[in-house]
Amino acid sequence: MTDIALPKPQTTIRDRLAAARPPVGLWFAGALVWGALMAAVLGLSLYGMERLDSGHTPALFGLYFSGGAIGWLLALPIIGFFSFRRRPETRFAAAFLFLSCGTLGATALLFALQYRMFYAQWHAPFGTVIWTFQFAFTSASAVYQFTALGSRHYFPFGVALLVAASLWLARRNR
Repeated sequence: MTDIALPKPQTTIRDRLAAARPPVGLWFAGALVWGALMAAVLGLSLYGMERLDSGHTPALFGLYFSGGAIGWLLALPIIGFFSFRRRPETRFAAAFLFLSCGTLGATALLFALQYRMFYAQWHAPFGTVIWTFQFAFTSASAVYQFTALGSRHYFPFGVALLVAASLWLARRNR
């Protein structure tokens, strides 16, 4: 006797887009919670390095909070889109990938914007070819500097929170 495999339900792009719209409460409250957790992770890291008394600490807390909140806002719809009607492992992987990339990317972008604002006083006038090169290379160097120096603050507590959030999102997005 052979088992007859039932066909999988067809998913349309409309179904995926509908699944990509998270509930508003989860979207915005989750952004605030995730941003606060990322700021807390920074605080734990700075405390462990005995650097909480720096003059830049409030700006860093704002940067990590904003990066976490924006990362959550960007990642949640993408997670919903790619994990729609998928297995739990796939939902976990989507949440882990997109939430980590969203958080790191948003924080790096905000760092690059702040970096650019500082160096803008020495750059050529807006719209010139030289300004374009200066803007591109200043931004690229800021993202590199954040990747090399700023992402270390997410270890190990940020990764543990990322795994916990990914597990929660994978169970929630059935």
